[in-house]
Amino acid sequence: MSDEAHAAERQATFREVFGQPEYRAVYLASTLSWLGDYLAKAALTVLVYDQTKSVAMSAAAFAVSYLPWLLGGPLLATMAERYPYRTVMVTCDLVRMTLVGTIALLPLPAPVVLVVIFLNTLASPPSQAARSALLPLILGGDRLVVGLSVNLTTGQAAQVLGYVAGAGIAAVNPRLALAIDASTYAASAVLIRLGVRARPSAMTKAHRSHLLRETADGFRMVFQTPVLRSIAVLVFAAMLFAVVPEGLAAAWATSLSDSEAQRGISQALIMAASPAGFIIGGLVTARLIRPDLRRALIRPFAVLAPLSLVPALLGPSAVGIAVMAGVCGFAVAGMMPAANGLFVQALPHGFRARAFGVMQSGTQVMQGAAVLATGLLAEHNSIPTVVGLWSLAGVGLILLACTQWPRADRFNAAVAVATHTQPADASRIDIPVHQNGANQGETSKIVERLRLPGKIER
Repeated sequence: MSDEAHAAERQATFREVFGQPEYRAVYLASTLSWLGDYLAKAALTVLVYDQTKSVAMSAAAFAVSYLPWLLGGPLLATMAERYPYRTVMVTCDLVRMTLVGTIALLPLPAPVVLVVIFLNTLASPPSQAARSALLPLILGGDRLVVGLSVNLTTGQAAQVLGYVAGAGIAAVNPRLALAIDASTYAASAVLIRLGVRARPSAMTKAHRSHLLRETADGFRMVFQTPVLRSIAVLVFAAMLFAVVPEGLAAAWATSLSDSEAQRGISQALIMAASPAGFIIGGLVTARLIRPDLRRALIRPFAVLAPLSLVPALLGPSAVGIAVMAGVCGFAVAGMMPAANGLFVQALPHGFRARAFGVMQSGTQVMQGAAVLATGLLAEHNSIPTVVGLWSLAGVGLILLACTQWPRADRFNAAVAVATHTQPADASRIDIPVHQNGANQGETSKIVERLRLPGKIER
């Protein structure tokens, strides 16, 4: 085994990941942005409610932040492929700094605030897609998986801290919370500009077509490539169940107690359990589980996510629900970094931002559909019954998805080809497939066409 291959398989440490200066800059910038985002979400709901005294308008201020991913996330993410990733991230930060700063400084009416919030969130898909596509250029091998795990774990922690801090600051002065959010974008832009080196865009002008066609190429890349499709299906399936406890937390807590104070405690416990489990799971799997075992555990963890919620059929207490949600969060954290790392490594350079847009939009749709469906079912049935049976069906669904999981040699082949592929070469790729019992000489003669956008070999 070559030194390079050995390094790719060796378990990376947090020190190695944070020892990369570019990653430190991206990580710090992302953390600041996440904290500011969640702080602002909490503050905006307070600001709009104070102005209108309308629960619906306040809820709209929170919900509008999800619209860009649902309405045009993949299209916006495709923009990140056309320009240098650093430029995209800095530009998006500066745009968001300006828009959030406008809300913080000017006494805008509530409808205008909603419009500005929507415009602000349009910058999220290209910024996040650029960051996702940049990380594989900064971190390689298991360092990428550990880096993704750190990012996901930090994002969960930032969500909890941001909401708590935002609610606290907004109770005193919501505009102050928004001003802090604007300052985090400014700091993020500076960190990215100074800490990340310049790289050319993944897609040159010669490779561009129509934005819609480029976006469609991203969908074809994900769903016509067997390796990528198998990961996408498993991730989307898991998202149908992991979000359910949080989505139904308020109603579930209400069904457990007539005491308003106790309901509040129960809801907080249920909603905090999944992020807490995710944080613990992310740290444990990244630090204590070796790379090959992490990959092997993707499917078991995916099954565990809905399986952990099946005991809802027993009608557990708030503590029991929190334990289930925590285990579910742990399972998702166990599968997501490894699955994400494998997905990104199997993507040719030039498609990573677009594929991220596809995956992120799909995740948002699945989570929204899951909460909506279980909410509608709970209108006429008890919540424990709905969650338990929904999750039991999820176990079957994910087991079915697992039967389509490719062999390890196909993943390795896809990663090897993607590593040496440039955007201009992505229309036709030969992938060596390692078959059981084949040695390296025999393997080199075994070739499978990878189905990619453009000239798709069948």
